[in-house]
Amino acid sequence: MADTQQVDQKAERRVAKLAKQINSFAKSHGGAEGQVAYIGERGARIVLVGEDGGWGDLVAPSYEIAEKAVEKSGITRHESFDGEFAAKVTTGPYEWKRMAGIQIGG
Repeated sequence: MADTQQVDQKAERRVAKLAKQINSFAKSHGGAEGQVAYIGERGARIVLVGEDGGWGDLVAPSYEIAEKAVEKSGITRHESFDGEFAAKVTTGPYEWKRMAGIQIGG
């Protein structure tokens, strides 16, 4: 029983930490929206898009923890990263250079 409580407490601390990071991102970008994507054994990726077009992501150790963190933060959650949500992302020279580098083997 004690082991289960420790796991639950650890998960709740991780949820709280992720929610705090999400809220910090939202505050820095005039608000935010997000999407949770399963990434296999590594857990889940929380993709964040700010109202100013800035974006970022966080990795949670499980899909459940990611969902709880997004819910706790209070941001709008999208089921997929497409359409109007994806169109809100602003990319700059860094992203274009990086994407081009991937295409040409860099």
